[in-house]
Amino acid sequence: MTGQFQLTDDQLAIQEMAQRFTADNITPFAAEWDEKSHFPRDVIQRTGELGFGAIYVSEESGGINLGRLEAALIMEAMAYGCPATSAYVSIHNMATWMIDRFGGEDVKKRFLPQLVTMEKIASYALTEPGSGSDAAGLKTTAVLDGDHYVLNGTKQFISGSGFNDIYVVMVRTSEHKSKGISCLVIEKDTPGLSFGKPEKKLGWNASPTAQLIFEDCRVPVANRVGPEGDGFRYAMAGLDGGRLNIGACSLGGAQRCLDEAVKYTKERQQFGQPIADFQNTQFMLADMATDLEAARALLYLAAAKVTDNAPDKSKFSAMAKRLATDSGSKIVNDALQLFGGYGYLKEYPIERFWRDLRVHSILEGTNQVMRMIVGREMLRQ
Repeated sequence: MTGQFQLTDDQLAIQEMAQRFTADNITPFAAEWDEKSHFPRDVIQRTGELGFGAIYVSEESGGINLGRLEAALIMEAMAYGCPATSAYVSIHNMATWMIDRFGGEDVKKRFLPQLVTMEKIASYALTEPGSGSDAAGLKTTAVLDGDHYVLNGTKQFISGSGFNDIYVVMVRTSEHKSKGISCLVIEKDTPGLSFGKPEKKLGWNASPTAQLIFEDCRVPVANRVGPEGDGFRYAMAGLDGGRLNIGACSLGGAQRCLDEAVKYTKERQQFGQPIADFQNTQFMLADMATDLEAARALLYLAAAKVTDNAPDKSKFSAMAKRLATDSGSKIVNDALQLFGGYGYLKEYPIERFWRDLRVHSILEGTNQVMRMIVGREMLRQ
């Protein structure tokens, strides 16, 4: 019976490879990246050597063609060192997968070779200043002019904006709310494309975020992914995997903080004994570990459903994202409490994870929207 609930040898090998890379290249440097708002582009590009630039891209396109559970294992392992860096790799994968999955041969040939190796890094741009949860309400227009589209509008909260080479952008090509959206691949040096100043954020400081601004920006029609009007469908198709990955980033961050808390409570003495000896500490650690394992089990199940294209995959992705991100934040918050005043200091990693994990219940669909998705699915049955 346990075989059903155990990782395969291949999955364990992938997990171990990601853990080893993280221990050597991410964990020792993450605090400095956070403090200096440094974007570790070189480290992110090195993950491309492991195939992590194209985790679920087809082998024909040069990807490693893994399932969503393997992707979650990679994200979880890397988030143990730095959730912002891990999430960044997820965003690149989402954009690259979209081109591979829905793009025509020409678009794939032109863009994928350098994205798969991470020689070039991609951003994904859906959100706008006025359309967050109402993604289909986007207003950035793309008007046909000969063999080009002319774009005008602004994208908000775009990870890598101004730093990345390629932008997979959702734009409005007709008035119809959801069927009027198309998907374009846009290169950084395209005239008429500019970038806002990097946002100053609570967390995710190792991952630059800024506006993407289009002013009469001309993009070749040849850069469109799939037929006109199919963009919203692609955006939604990408979200199941994105939600799993961001949930996995919360699992990795929570695991790190739980491990740190176990170690700290064994060393920290109060009233003549380690605080780990107090029943209250043991109960807190037990609840943290239980909540983490429950969230992990649901996330892995949802990942298997997305890989298998199960009919209830979106419902399970939403449930898993909601539980993993809420539980992750609570576990990190409890770890900070166990550290006491020291948890509040930047000398220790807990406060960084506390800040980094907070945004996970907002992005890739807020946790309120996750509840809407689950509720709607239940009532539809």
